[in-house]
Amino acid sequence: MLHAISVPNTCISYPRSRCFGQRNRGSTRLCLRASLPDNNGGSKVEYTPWLIVGLGNPGNKYHGTRHNVGFEMIDQISRLEGIVLNTIQSKALIGIGAIGEVPILLAKPQAYMNFSGESVGPLAAYYQVPLRHILLIYDEMSLPNGVLRLQPKGGHGHHNGVKSVMGHLDGCREFPRLCIGIGNPPGAMDMKAYLLQKFSSVERNQIDEALEQGVEAVRTLVLSGFSQKITRFNLGQKYKHHKV
Repeated sequence: MLHAISVPNTCISYPRSRCFGQRNRGSTRLCLRASLPDNNGGSKVEYTPWLIVGLGNPGNKYHGTRHNVGFEMIDQISRLEGIVLNTIQSKALIGIGAIGEVPILLAKPQAYMNFSGESVGPLAAYYQVPLRHILLIYDEMSLPNGVLRLQPKGGHGHHNGVKSVMGHLDGCREFPRLCIGIGNPPGAMDMKAYLLQKFSSVERNQIDEALEQGVEAVRTLVLSGFSQKITRFNLGQKYKHHKV
């Protein structure tokens, strides 16, 4: 069952990014918060939330296609972390929960891929999520099928969904992204037809494995940031299909 957005009761403010949000310097808005008392029962430790967005196209027609693996990763996180996606806000299906003690907002934009930014920009602004905590998850043809890459920033790589998101974040590119490899079209196959095609059985197994590994990578990022664990993760992904 879907619900309209319910407003959180509590709020935490933190500095805006030097880039995103400079155009709108209004009053502090409502946002997510998680806090814990310290060991002495004194001041509280507060956590900056993460906005984790998977890109895709809505509707059964696109379910299971290469271009929708971003949606699949959000569904996997939702399942394993017990976060229900049952609210519509800013043209996106969202769910609010936590990884450990860190609050997260999962989102699947419900406009078509090329308009994904119409959800990401407003959600980031509403919940006061800084750029460094906006994780975008999407398909990447430059990577072999099922290979993942987690990086702190980057360009749009001619991906229209990413291009739309950057456009609604004041043109900034300094936000993390988890790329899911889907490989290149074979031969002279049309790129659009390839993106909207479903995976073969072998490719499907590789993607399912990647989704499980991706959830672990997201957990590591949310709890520890871009640590050496992420460096090792990327290295392992780069060579995981290489046979010795």
